[in-house]
Amino acid sequence: MSVSVILPTYNEAKNIVPLIEAILEVAPKDQEVEIIVVDDNSPDGTHQIVRNRYSRQKSVRCLLRTKNRGFANSIREGIDAASGDVIVVMDSDFTHEPQEIPKMLHIEKTFDLVTGSRFCAGGNMQDKAHYLASFCFNLWLRIILHTQLQDNLGGYFCINKQKLLQLPLNKIFYGYGDYYFRFLYYAQKNRLSVVEIPCLYKTRKQGTSKSSFIKMLFQYTISAVRLKLKI
Repeated sequence: MSVSVILPTYNEAKNIVPLIEAILEVAPKDQEVEIIVVDDNSPDGTHQIVRNRYSRQKSVRCLLRTKNRGFANSIREGIDAASGDVIVVMDSDFTHEPQEIPKMLHIEKTFDLVTGSRFCAGGNMQDKAHYLASFCFNLWLRIILHTQLQDNLGGYFCINKQKLLQLPLNKIFYGYGDYYFRFLYYAQKNRLSVVEIPCLYKTRKQGTSKSSFIKMLFQYTISAVRLKLKI
């Protein structure tokens, strides 16, 4: 089995090399693993840092995006470029722990989709204010979308690529973090077997967050209503 780990980046110059090294450290040695950094033309030179550091390492690739930029669009481009049988997607700021990857890959042998959850038993988040806000919004999402999944915004997942390609990717991968509840919605609608595993979501190691809570709340609410109404 081969694995593609997709890392969407924007201004992650301080995090990206330590993250890649951490992933390579925990990656199963009996599997072929590639890391695909998808950079949205970061002003801080994230793309060039990866190119310079890993130019001779075929297992690490960096895609530079200058058009149609955006978080979910970056993930989609990474999926299109991935050669692995299994795809792992995670944030590039150490919010998601690389140490969870072996466990996800093991569980993926039984389920189509493994998603890291802050809200199932054993899950948690270091930023308590963010945790509370996300918990409340997830309750609303569960009601409006009629889903039993507890964390619809986590963004850390592992999936069989062929199963992923069965989903309507153009209806999923746009916008920002709202892509994730669309992704889970269509995964369940297409009868993929989905399992949540507990994960600790940490605060970012370096740099500053690119997201605005008020803007995201408005965008995610509109997106959820549109998904409900199938607009």
